[in-house]
Amino acid sequence: MKTILWLLIGAVVLDLVIGDPRWIPHPICGIGKLISAEEKLLRRLFPNRLRLAGKLLAVSVPLLSFAITALVVWGLALIHPLLGFAAQLILGSLTLAAKSLKTESMKVYDRLKAEDLQGARYAVSMIVGRDTQALDAAGVTKAAVETVAENTSDGIIAPLCYFAIGGAPLAMCYKAVNTLDSMVGYKNDKYLEFGRASAKLDDVVNFLPARLAGLLMVASAFVTGMDGKNAWRIFCRDRFNHASPNSAQTESACAGALQVQLAGNAYYFGKLYEKPTIGDPIRPVESEDIVRANRLMYCCDLLCLVLCCLVRGLVFWLIGW
Repeated sequence: MKTILWLLIGAVVLDLVIGDPRWIPHPICGIGKLISAEEKLLRRLFPNRLRLAGKLLAVSVPLLSFAITALVVWGLALIHPLLGFAAQLILGSLTLAAKSLKTESMKVYDRLKAEDLQGARYAVSMIVGRDTQALDAAGVTKAAVETVAENTSDGIIAPLCYFAIGGAPLAMCYKAVNTLDSMVGYKNDKYLEFGRASAKLDDVVNFLPARLAGLLMVASAFVTGMDGKNAWRIFCRDRFNHASPNSAQTESACAGALQVQLAGNAYYFGKLYEKPTIGDPIRPVESEDIVRANRLMYCCDLLCLVLCCLVRGLVFWLIGW
């Protein structure tokens, strides 16, 4: 029991302090390479059955990620328990993205404060999927805020919850699902059939964590002194204003807390996609909203850590795990 609590606390602290050091080979990069290699192989094996090929990809990559992580942890624990603990701690922290999310979004903020719109467009293009070349300063800011809000769920809350349930192997399994969606879960000609299973699986594994993240975002608005009442109101009203059943959960709470309007129409690969707005334009979006969004994100991270520790403690007390 004490081990998992120390792992949870240690992984969150390690992520907040160190983040993703460039000198450590990141396991998510390895998962990405595995996805690319399997995609090429499966497309060759099943050229006329892309939906089946996509299902095989969606199942095999998470299972392999779980198995490899479990094998590494188990093997090192056989050498010495502390090595197994260290492996879980490091791998678990690498599934979290609080510091890297703040670092990348603050690059956008810094460019905006320097009145370097072109630089801000480039910085935000590194963390969003939409076209950014024609965005004005408000559009760049909204894109950065939306990214921080959305990734609070799948970059922090979800992996932390899965880490609390099944350690580093389950957290890495979740990240494999999430990476699959980001690489092949597109509704275009290339991936409409092949990426369907990965996109659906990502919706399933994020269903509960996204809603928890939305509620934690509302709570964070109260804790940080932002507009908690409006965060709750917009969360209840707009949390399904997105093509994904999960993405608007945190975006709606964030928009309400900041008293701004997010989302709306956007261009992807040169094509306009009409999307509903989230929140009310009580005031104009400003660059400081990126800082505020990060403050909400960090608060969500810590609240989720406390919640996970309490739940694990309660489970241990009830059934003696």
